Amino acid sequence: MNPITTLSKSLSRFCTTYSSKCATITTHYSVVKRDSDSRWKGIDMNRISDESDVVIVGGGPAGLSAAIKLKQLCQQNGKDLRVCLVEKGPYIGAHTLSGAVIKTSALEELFPNWKEMKAPVFQKVTKESFVFYTENRRIPMPMLPGIPLSNKGNYIVRLGHLVRWLGEMAEELGVEIYPGYAAAEVLYDDSGNVCGIATNDVGIAKDGSPKPNFERGMELHSKFTIFAEGCRGHLTKMISKKFDLRKNADVMTFGIGLKELWALDPSKHRSGYVEHGIGWPLKYDHYGGTFLYDLDDNGQPLCSLGIVVALDYKNTYLNPYQELQRFKTHPAVRRHLEGGKRLGYGARALNEGGFQSIPKFIFPGGCLIGCTAGFLNPAALKGVHLSMKSGILAAEALFQEIFKEKSFQKNGILLEEYEKKVKNSHIWRDLKSVRNIRPSFRSKLGLYGGLLYSGLVYMFGRGLEPWTFSYKCEFSLTYSFCTADCQMLKPSKECRKIIYPTPDDVITFDLLSSVALTGTNHNHDQPAHLTLLNDDVPQRINLPIYDGPESRFCPAGVYEYVESGNGKRLQINAQNCIHCKTCDIKDPTQNINWVTPEGGGGPAYDGIIVLTTAKTTIVLPCKYFWACNRTCILYKRTVILRSCFCCSFCKMNLFGQNRQMAAHLSNIIKQYAHSGTSPLGPHTPTLEVKISKAIIALSVPLIAYFGYQSYKIETEHKNHPRPEFIEYDHLYGHRSMKRLPYGDGLRTWFHNPYYNALPGIGYETEDPYLEKMKKEGKTPEKH
Repeated sequence: MNPITTLSKSLSRFCTTYSSKCATITTHYSVVKRDSDSRWKGIDMNRISDESDVVIVGGGPAGLSAAIKLKQLCQQNGKDLRVCLVEKGPYIGAHTLSGAVIKTSALEELFPNWKEMKAPVFQKVTKESFVFYTENRRIPMPMLPGIPLSNKGNYIVRLGHLVRWLGEMAEELGVEIYPGYAAAEVLYDDSGNVCGIATNDVGIAKDGSPKPNFERGMELHSKFTIFAEGCRGHLTKMISKKFDLRKNADVMTFGIGLKELWALDPSKHRSGYVEHGIGWPLKYDHYGGTFLYDLDDNGQPLCSLGIVVALDYKNTYLNPYQELQRFKTHPAVRRHLEGGKRLGYGARALNEGGFQSIPKFIFPGGCLIGCTAGFLNPAALKGVHLSMKSGILAAEALFQEIFKEKSFQKNGILLEEYEKKVKNSHIWRDLKSVRNIRPSFRSKLGLYGGLLYSGLVYMFGRGLEPWTFSYKCEFSLTYSFCTADCQMLKPSKECRKIIYPTPDDVITFDLLSSVALTGTNHNHDQPAHLTLLNDDVPQRINLPIYDGPESRFCPAGVYEYVESGNGKRLQINAQNCIHCKTCDIKDPTQNINWVTPEGGGGPAYDGIIVLTTAKTTIVLPCKYFWACNRTCILYKRTVILRSCFCCSFCKMNLFGQNRQMAAHLSNIIKQYAHSGTSPLGPHTPTLEVKISKAIIALSVPLIAYFGYQSYKIETEHKNHPRPEFIEYDHLYGHRSMKRLPYGDGLRTWFHNPYYNALPGIGYETEDPYLEKMKKEGKTPEKH
C-alpha cells in the first residue's frame, strides 16, 4: 500500500488527541467550512454571474496564444466569439518569471511579421556552451550535433515583457482580459460537465470571519473553458481528480527553477551567450543543472542565471535557494558577476515528467494547455514554444467545433480534435524523442548513468529506441523505487546535514533581501492561502521525522518553525509567498494545499523588475535559520579567534598570522561542520562511487571521440568541395556520372560509409573491372 495513503488514514485518529494542544493555523474557507460557523449566519452568499463563449484561465504564453488565435480565426472567417481571460496577477506578466531562451516558431505562427511589430524579442543566441562544474573547475563538454540543449537560432528574452506584449495584442483583437481575478472554483452543470469558473471571495479576515466589505466571488459561465494555469495548477488538480485524467499516465515529477537577474560590468558582458551546466553544486545522485544567459536589453548588459533542482531529492536538508547562492561562489561565476548588481530574484516549479507523465488533457467542457498539461521538454529546458503551440492547436480545434452543425449550443464539448492535433504535431514528436533522458538520471548511477545514456543511446537512436523508461518502475538492479516527489524524502536521521556559505551581500545574499526583490504583495488580513488539511501534522510528523523540511524547500521563507509554550510550532508567513507551488509538491505528507489568495496578490516580476510602489511586508525568519552559517566568518585582520560550536566532531579555535592558512582551515570547518566525519582524513569511496567514476572515465573519451569524428567529416566536406558531376574514362569510353555524397554518417568500428566507394567518388579506389582485366593480361584499348 502507498505509504502516504497509510499515513493519511492514521493522521485523523493520531492528531485528534492533540487538537486542543496545537494552535490553529488554517482558517481558509476551503478547509474550515462556513456552514457551521455562527459568524457567517445572515451573510448573503449569492453570486453574480456572467456568460461568455470561451473562458481562459491564466494569462501566460499558452493562454494568451489560445485567445489570440481564436480572435484571429474569428476575423478571418467573419465570426464573433466572446473570449474572456482571467489572470490572478495584478497585471499581465506580473507572475511570469523572466530570463528564458525560446524558439520563435509559435510566435511566427501567430504573428509572421513579429519583428516589424516590435515584439520584445531582440537578443539572438550568438554562442553557447555546455559545461561540467566541479567545486573549483569549469570543464567544457562537447556540444554534439542535434543534442536537445542546442540553441542555434533561438532568442534570449525577458519573458515577462513578451507576455505583456502578447496581452496588448490580445486586447487589440478584442479579447476581454481581467487581471486581478483569481479563478478559485470550477463550475459543473447537472451532467457533471465543466461549464465555467468562479472567482474567489474577497473581504475575509485572517481569522476566517467576514469583513464589512465582504464580496462573494463572481461566476463566469462558458460553453468551453481552457485551463492554462501553469505547473501544478490549483484548479487542474481538482479536474484531474474528478475526471481521473492521470489514470494512464506516469506520476509527474517536478523541479524548481530559481533565477536572478543581474546588471553586469560591460567589460564582462557577452551578448547572446548561453551556458548550461551540470554537476556541482548538486551531488551526483541528484538531477539538476545551472544556466547563465547574457542578453542586451536596450543597451543594458544583463545576465539571467539560476539553477534547476529536481524535487525528487532525498536529503531533507537540501535547500534549493542556498544551492543557487552556492553556485554563485564558483570562481568562474563569481568573476562574471563581480562589478555587477543584482536586480531581481524569483522561483517557480516546473514539470519534468515529460512524455510519460502527460495526462489526458481533454474532458467534457474543457481542456488543458501549456505547462498545465505537462508540455515541457525537460532535456532541453524549453517549454514556451510548446505551450504557445498547444494554445494555438486548442484554439483551432475549438473554432472548428464551435461552428460545426451547431454543436456549440450544447454543453460538455469533448474536444477530441485538439488531442489529435497535439499528437500529430511537433509537441508530441519532441517530447517522445527525449522521453528516456530524464528517467535515465533516476537510476542508481545518477548523473553519470544519465550522461552515459544521453551521450550514447540518444545520440545514435534519436529517441527511436523501442523501450520507454517508466516512473512507475519497481525496485531492480538498475532503478530505485520511483514514486511521487513527496515520497522520495528520507527521514532526517538518514540524511547528512548540508552547510551552506554565509551571505557576503555582494555575490551571495540572504533570503529576505531576495524575497524583497520579487515585489510580492498580499493583503495581510486574509486567511493564509497555504492551507493545511490538518494543523497538527507539521509538529507531529514533519518536524520530528523530517526536521521541518518546509523551512528549507520554500524559496521565499514562508514556512518557519518558531518557539511556543509547547515546543516548536509552524508559522506560515503567507505574505512572502511567490506562488512557486513547491510546498504543494514536496510536502512529505501532502498536508499542504495551495489555493488562490485574493486576486492581485503575489509577486510582481514585471520582467523581473521590482515595482517600487508595491507595499511589501517581509517576515523575518528566526535567527537559527542562518545561525550555523555565521559561526565561521573570518575577520579582516590577522588574528582569528573563532569558537565553532556548530561542529559535531570537536570545537576549534584558529590562531595565526597567516591569512591563507586561516581561510583554508575555516573552509574545512564549514564543510564538515555538521558531519560526524573528521576533516583530517579522506573519505573512503563506496563501491557505487568507484563504479560511477569508472563509467564516467570511459564515457567521456567515447563521447569526445565520436564528436571529433563528426567534426572531422564536417570539416572535410567544407574544405574539399567537389563538382556535382565527374568526368572520367571507364573501360570503353568516356563517362559522366553524378557524384555520390561523402558518406551517410560517422565511421565506427562496425560501420564505414566509404566502404566500396566508386572511383572518383568519396575516397579514391581502383576500378575492380580494370584490375580484373590486368590480371587476365588484357588492355581496355584492345578489348
